[in-house]
Amino acid sequence: MANTASARKRIRQTEVRTARNAARKSRMRTFIKKVETAIASGDKEQAAAALRAAQPEMQRAAGKGVAHANTISRKISRLSARIKAIATA
Repeated sequence: MANTASARKRIRQTEVRTARNAARKSRMRTFIKKVETAIASGDKEQAAAALRAAQPEMQRAAGKGVAHANTISRKISRLSARIKAIATA
């Protein structure tokens, strides 16, 4: 258990930050799931719109340090490639 006032404060700050990061990550995953669902339905316009909505949320997570920037770039790239492939299928 924390003995000093500064250590107790760090614990409080960590709890708040952890909750905020978890919410941010959850929100990002929800947006990604919406894109996945739209891709599975085969509706290219709906999938593209879902990706346009998800992209800023994903970039924000990378900017805040919740997810690595390269991971987000890779996910966006792969989702957009899957959306582009809907037309040919």
